[in-house]
Amino acid sequence: MDVSTTPLPERIARVLAGQRISANAGGDAESAGEQVDNAWRDYLADARAVLRTLREPDRKMAAAGDPAVWERMVLAAIEESKPETVVL
Repeated sequence: MDVSTTPLPERIARVLAGQRISANAGGDAESAGEQVDNAWRDYLADARAVLRTLREPDRKMAAAGDPAVWERMVLAAIEESKPETVVL
C-alpha cells in the first residue's frame, strides 16, 4: 500500500482548489498547476469541513475495516489541518 508524503488536509485543499480553478474540472484556467500551488491554502477550511464529515464511517466502510481505527486516522488528519497558534 502506498502512503502519501503530502498531508491529507493539503491534498483535499488542492483538489478543491483545482476543481474551482482548472478548466479540466469546471474552472477556466487552461494550465492551473501554478495557480493551485498558490491558492490551495485558501481551501483548508473547506478541507477541514470534509474531514469532519469523514470522521464517522458509513455502514459499508465500517464493514470493510475497523471504525475505531478509521476515526483515529481522520481525527489525526483534522488535528494536522488546524492552523498554528501563535502565543504572544
